[in-house]
Amino acid sequence: MKKIYPIFLSVFVVASAGATEFKTTAKSAFLVDFDSGAEIVAKAADTLMPPSSMLKLMTLAVLFDRVKSGEMNLDDKLPVGKNADYQNPLWYPASKICLSAGQEITVRDAILGLIVLSGGDASVVVAEAISGDEIKFTDEMTRKAREIGMPESTFGNASGLPNPNNMMTSRELATLAYHLIADYPDLYPLFATKRFEFNDYKTDWCRDWGRTHTVNYNKLLFIMPGADGLKTGHTDGGGYGMVASAVSGGRRLIGVINGFNGKGHDALANEMKKLLSHGFTTTATRVFYRPGDDVVNVPVWYGRQNTVTATVAKTFAITTGKDDGLRGVRVLARYDDPVAAPVRVGDRVGEIIAEKNGRVIARGDLVAKNKVSKIQFFGRAWKNIMVMIFGK
Repeated sequence: MKKIYPIFLSVFVVASAGATEFKTTAKSAFLVDFDSGAEIVAKAADTLMPPSSMLKLMTLAVLFDRVKSGEMNLDDKLPVGKNADYQNPLWYPASKICLSAGQEITVRDAILGLIVLSGGDASVVVAEAISGDEIKFTDEMTRKAREIGMPESTFGNASGLPNPNNMMTSRELATLAYHLIADYPDLYPLFATKRFEFNDYKTDWCRDWGRTHTVNYNKLLFIMPGADGLKTGHTDGGGYGMVASAVSGGRRLIGVINGFNGKGHDALANEMKKLLSHGFTTTATRVFYRPGDDVVNVPVWYGRQNTVTATVAKTFAITTGKDDGLRGVRVLARYDDPVAAPVRVGDRVGEIIAEKNGRVIARGDLVAKNKVSKIQFFGRAWKNIMVMIFGK
């Protein structure tokens, strides 16, 4: 039998808050709350567009998996092949670290080169180290995209240089940003690096290049308190783009802009600051539960304990208009009464729902916080007898 347990009730009724209006000349813009997943701004958010160097975030995600698993360490050295050599015509007009074939760079320097200098040459080094060549690496990028909920994105290279197969939506770029923030807490702080000085140039030309290329292209880091990532991009045909995140008052927002034709990275940063500030000032987020918090005790049938404590699988929060508050909101836990033993930690035992004026605005899984073993045969028989006699 399904049981619904009220957790939070508010009886006042107001109009529900949805995506709020934000005016921008960018072709696409998307703003989402990190905890609730609520979209705040959505302009052409599901339109596939060239992502330029924002695509390097996927290159980094594949690399971060190798570091997280221990397959690679930050101090490991990666070989630089001819495709990543600074004399390759691809890199003459493009952003780069300025590497020479035959040298080696550490994984850490490759990451910082990608983040700060938007090094296309570093993306090739990473691709060849992981997959042997860049084309095979795009298969890894596609696999990773599908794994984290990006069904539309396609990839033609690891750098974001113009390629007809490089297509992503602003919504999926935000999904990728969420993944980088949530799943790599030890590596994500690298995105806040403002300056990177590479100290292993092999030619005088590259040393001269390096003296004037040390500052992060992400100028938002310099003008907005709380901004801590992620990546910019630019091509002549596609304009400027940025995936960004900032924290204010303990609340994190993720913003994406693409197809912006302002004058340079400073103008792009100012546009992103306006987008994020719009979200912080016009909306508010209430976090109800985080993983590990006790939500409700769910009855267990045939268990060594009569109940199992349910928690949330991921942070459960709602975002509303700043002036609305929690009026008209109620939060409910819904579960089978009882669930059958055995119950393992992490097993889904129900769901948590937030409604506003009768409309579901958020939902998430309830999972077991503790395990409950199943009683043996004679225990189950006795339980059945007790139910027949006493109804419990």
